[in-house]
Amino acid sequence: MTIFGNERRLYLEGEDETEKLGRELAKLVSKSGHGLVIYLDGDLGMGKTTLSRGVMRGLGHEGAVKSPTYTLVEPYESLEPPAYHFDLYRLGDPEELEYMGIRDYFASENLCLIEWPERGHGLLPEPDLEIHLDREGQGRSAILRVHSERGVAMLNELDMFGPEA
Repeated sequence: MTIFGNERRLYLEGEDETEKLGRELAKLVSKSGHGLVIYLDGDLGMGKTTLSRGVMRGLGHEGAVKSPTYTLVEPYESLEPPAYHFDLYRLGDPEELEYMGIRDYFASENLCLIEWPERGHGLLPEPDLEIHLDREGQGRSAILRVHSERGVAMLNELDMFGPEA
């Protein structure tokens, strides 16, 4: 793990490590006692949904976790905290988010994971944490950037691979 100011860089060897990062984030969200807004950024096939699956499973969800590409949001309201997985890839216009009542999802106790957040520009709140996934060799690089005190607290507690990884 490499630490640069308000960000950390991780190397994720494969799908299992990507899901593991999601599970570790879920532990921190559960421990914090409140929700977060997390942006997931990266090209198609970089692991955004795999990371989301790890978060939902880490929060106790046992069923399938699929990308809500056509429905825009998949609710996991029985989890603690309640979680919402957004995929804005097919969003035609950010104003469409107003019609679905987007602001209601961002209550302080909810966890909101948002894939393709740039498509909702102007209507989404600032994230607490932004995760950028990119191809690196046979695996993926994950750059975690904080944008709030909640994000800083999470990043400081993230110990996925130990202090020297």
